[in-house]
Amino acid sequence: MHSIPIVYENDDICIINKPSGLAVQGGAGVVSAVDTVLSEQLGSKVYLVHRLDKDTAGLLITAKNPRAASLWTKLIVSSAVQKEYYALCTGEFPQLEGTVSEPVVHKGSAKAAFTSFCAEKQCRIVQDAEHTSLTKQGRAACENVLLQGSASLCFSLVRLRLGTGRMHQIRIHLAGRGTPIAGDDKYGDFKLNRFLSKKFGIKKLHLAAVCLRFSETCFSFADVPHIKTEGAQDKPFTIEIPLPDYMNKTLSLLEFAP
Repeated sequence: MHSIPIVYENDDICIINKPSGLAVQGGAGVVSAVDTVLSEQLGSKVYLVHRLDKDTAGLLITAKNPRAASLWTKLIVSSAVQKEYYALCTGEFPQLEGTVSEPVVHKGSAKAAFTSFCAEKQCRIVQDAEHTSLTKQGRAACENVLLQGSASLCFSLVRLRLGTGRMHQIRIHLAGRGTPIAGDDKYGDFKLNRFLSKKFGIKKLHLAAVCLRFSETCFSFADVPHIKTEGAQDKPFTIEIPLPDYMNKTLSLLEFAP
């Protein structure tokens, strides 16, 4: 496979932009994974300190030695690193900002979980599709689904911040409130996903980890730089990346982008 894009690296950590479809950890039935591919790429073992779903793209912190792995695992568990995501959801957010606080059940045990959301852009397509802001191709696709009996179709571009890091937390929380992520084949609307795949070319989960914000706690215990700014105090270290191409392609079709 191609090399994994490295976004930031020092003696202790390597932050990558993980592609969608690449597992984080190897195991039975896993052809390739970050822990093996990145180790080969760097020429030395890397240690995982947190996870991303296989189908989620974006920023992932790895450690380059056992001491750093122990430290960064503790920093992430203590929320010293704030993780932010973008998701393209199907469904409407009447309340544009809020927090989902439903517990996430894993292996029969309910765990507290918190996901903050902000719906930045929404697009509702009604039967009078000529008056939407969509491209001709987008209007035609939406007219098709409306003619199949739907009253309307809504897309929402949502920025999310994790308060906890449960497995599949964002996907479970968004699906639970009736706004599943486009392309989510585990928790999403399967019938609608088939339509989105056929008409919009959405074949991947439209969820990406786009931003890491490092708190002052990180600077106290780890080698993370401040960002020098002219005429102002140093700013905390923040890493932000663009959305993956396949998400931008969909957003372009819907005529909105972050």
